[in-house]
Amino acid sequence: MPSVQNGVRASSLGVDWIKSRHSNAEGNCVEVAALPGGGIAMRNSRDPHGPALVYTPVEVAAFLAGAKDGEFDHLL
Repeated sequence: MPSVQNGVRASSLGVDWIKSRHSNAEGNCVEVAALPGGGIAMRNSRDPHGPALVYTPVEVAAFLAGAKDGEFDHLL
């Protein structure tokens, strides 16, 4: 399967989207999906037909490690 590019319409990917159980009832959440070929797509749950951002597993792992270490806490 060809690689998926950033900005592709999220609803066209045909994948199962998941969101954190920490998401709130107003739909303010980010959803993620595993892509064929190993990529990870992210979309805004309020715009399920909007663009998806696509990352490698290494990129997502780096982000998650930073989030767990509190590196982005100053943004809240």
